[in-house]
Amino acid sequence: MKINASEIRVGMLLEYKNDLWQVLKTQHVKPGKGGAFAQVEMKSVNKNTKLNERFRSSESVEKASLEEINYNFLYEDEQNYFFMNPKSFEQIEIKKDIVGEKGKFLTENLEVVVSFYNDVPLTIELPNQITCKIELTDVALKGQTVSSSYKPAKLDNGLNIQVPPFIENGDEVVIDTRNLEYVKKI
Repeated sequence: MKINASEIRVGMLLEYKNDLWQVLKTQHVKPGKGGAFAQVEMKSVNKNTKLNERFRSSESVEKASLEEINYNFLYEDEQNYFFMNPKSFEQIEIKKDIVGEKGKFLTENLEVVVSFYNDVPLTIELPNQITCKIELTDVALKGQTVSSSYKPAKLDNGLNIQVPPFIENGDEVVIDTRNLEYVKKI
């Protein structure tokens, strides 16, 4: 699908120069002389290389069309995560390096959205909020103001986040998976 260069956003996947590129940064520039352009930093999905490209506002680029399918997480081994389509019961495996840090949030039967490009799984998208258990956190000090102070905490999946002072060891909390921030206590 062709889109105008001014419509390029961070996170988009573009087909450019016979490769698939993920947009990391984009900046719209309007110089005093000449036409406006979009300065775009992209990373190749296949080769792991970066590219800085300048697109004139009048140019159009090819946005990659992805197929998104819901899958349930089953289990993991040393190299892969395994998922099952709840409708067809078809199972797929995705390499751990594709999933990255998001893999720490995967729990049995968690529903995720897997994006495919030409039948190859590219990314997984977690639910926006996931419940986790606090494994270890510091004791709150008396006299600290609740509104401004946060303390470090370690989750049961090994990730470190910042939580309010009233959170204690063993508490269940909701975490925003997009920015790894505390949302609320359960």
